[in-house]
Amino acid sequence: MIYTILGGGLSAISAAYFLQENKSVDKILILEKEDKLGGLCRTFNTNGIEFDVGPHIIFSKDKEILDLMNGLLGENLERHRRSNRIIHKKKFVQYPFENDLSKLPKEDVDYCVNGFLHNPYESYETKNMLQFFLKTFGEGITNIYLRPYNEKIWKFDPSFMDVQMVERIPKPPKEDILKSAQGETIDGYLHQLYFTYPKTGGTEALIKAFISRLGSKVKICTNSNVTCVEKKGNKYKIKAENQIFETDRIISTMPVNEFCHIYKDSNMPEEIINASDNLKYNSIIICIINVKPDYAFENYAFMVADKNVIFHRISKLDFMGKYYHKENSTTYMAEITYRKNDLNDKSNNKQIIEKIMDGLKTIGFINSEDDINFYEIKRFEYAYVIYDLNHRKNMDLIKEYFKKQEIYLNGRFGSFEYLNMDAIIRQSKNLIETIK
Repeated sequence: MIYTILGGGLSAISAAYFLQENKSVDKILILEKEDKLGGLCRTFNTNGIEFDVGPHIIFSKDKEILDLMNGLLGENLERHRRSNRIIHKKKFVQYPFENDLSKLPKEDVDYCVNGFLHNPYESYETKNMLQFFLKTFGEGITNIYLRPYNEKIWKFDPSFMDVQMVERIPKPPKEDILKSAQGETIDGYLHQLYFTYPKTGGTEALIKAFISRLGSKVKICTNSNVTCVEKKGNKYKIKAENQIFETDRIISTMPVNEFCHIYKDSNMPEEIINASDNLKYNSIIICIINVKPDYAFENYAFMVADKNVIFHRISKLDFMGKYYHKENSTTYMAEITYRKNDLNDKSNNKQIIEKIMDGLKTIGFINSEDDINFYEIKRFEYAYVIYDLNHRKNMDLIKEYFKKQEIYLNGRFGSFEYLNMDAIIRQSKNLIETIK
């Protein structure tokens, strides 16, 4: 039995890792269009600074998967206490926002507390993200932080997003809100309070650790862009570049909206193509920027809801240890989401860096452009799945169709679900356990 996995990110590699133990599987082929594996878990280097596609960290409520990730990395692992802040009017507010209200100006504290204690939305059923925020946190917390931040990161109005992203967020107790407003900072989301990260090599160290444990059953083909998949009887023919591969089973981790267009089936219902074309996602711009001063201090990531600042989050890479630090300087990663043909997409790198510098001055992280030593900008098309109001309906149609085709969909964009690294590995393990 031959299995072919389309794509070479964490979902593909972890699926191969688990699948190789299946005695009925003779060969596993991984086809990756890039020249290296890793997908969104790749690590890059600029001027000696290693950086990821966004600030990946290793944490999980899933002890089995967390132990697996940490075990694979072995001694190349360092434990950190998470120190994330929200920047509001140049003040550092501990994340999550509602747990550190006393850091806000008094009028904002009053607005947040009053909106929480006297909330006219509490009794309503929530059908979208904005309604959930209003019901759970009240107008103050929603309008000062949650609404503008989510509009900024998703580039999508939260009233047109469903509650899949937020339905697990608990309603904070009244006592905690009052303590927070009176000056007592509450630690929230305790499973995220401590995390691990590779001492060297960035998140790609985890990818390399998985790859090092793939046996002789697994063959990896990079620079293999898949352009056509067709079912022939009980087998599948795959065209990648100038090669044809024949396989018994397919696991697709490539973006499902693209996969629907390269899968050749004369009987494919038109609604499947329509559903795939209506899936929403964000792209991302990553900017690594090395500066002279350090105004972030002992903190790691900063969320910025201010719409006059182009980036929604900025992370201090030096936080991860000496191998991510350049002497006498501080290195930040700024993240900017965009969608095709929006203003960020149409802006060139010079325009983007000018806006980033303006943002750094606005939040007080640099005094002038003279503080900048160097920068590098990278763009990645696939970053965030958007749970718009039609997402679940569209994906249920697509999943049901490919289930009948005996094709497995896996990974963040393979299954079009917003999954962190631990959830991706869990999804791979659960999928492989269903394969007889």
